[in-house]
Amino acid sequence: MVLTGTIVNGLAIVVAAIIGLLVRNIPEKMKTTTMQAIALAVVVLGIGMGLKSEQFLIVIGSLVIGGLIGEKIDLDDRLNKVGAWIETKVGSKKDGSVAKAFVTATLIYVVGAMAILGALDSGLRGDHSVLYTKSMLDGFSALIFTSTLGIGVIFSAIPVVLYQGGIALLATQINQFVPPALMDQFIVEMTATGGVMIVAIGLNILGVLQIRVANLLPSIIVVAVIVSALYYL
Repeated sequence: MVLTGTIVNGLAIVVAAIIGLLVRNIPEKMKTTTMQAIALAVVVLGIGMGLKSEQFLIVIGSLVIGGLIGEKIDLDDRLNKVGAWIETKVGSKKDGSVAKAFVTATLIYVVGAMAILGALDSGLRGDHSVLYTKSMLDGFSALIFTSTLGIGVIFSAIPVVLYQGGIALLATQINQFVPPALMDQFIVEMTATGGVMIVAIGLNILGVLQIRVANLLPSIIVVAVIVSALYYL
């Protein structure tokens, strides 16, 4: 089913948040080790996706051009400012603990490459592996966030399901307008380009580097343009 990955992701957040309410004191070493293990799995997943490219120059070109576009409009900074503005508005309320937890968790789960790429993979190929990996990451972080921020985290599952589900359903309709051969080539190169971004996410989680992954998101659009141009030319 197209929405399987999205539903699993939403359930993972809900279940983990409930556990987080029950388990308030989690040892710091356990948090660190588990998060590092998940991050390493994310890196391996990204490498596997990246190696699927048939024309890696498309991947490189898309990332470079997409990165330039992303830096020009500074998606990362814009998203951070939106998050800061929302948290400021929520924090100004006398009793905004639930809303603050909801907003914080939602921003983390929705604003990221894995949400978009995983939903596209679900809709285009019926492959939910990226969203399953994201579910583990979101689930563990939901447990940690709930133990510190409170029950508001559990409600972040709603926008996650709506956002990723919408992308997945939209992706299923693309096949009606795009030739199969072009779609196959786009999926391969989009997957590889997304894989590089997923590696970046894993490295960010590990603390090895701090890559502005949000500024690389236009690369997905650039992939579509380059692949289409090469197909029709």
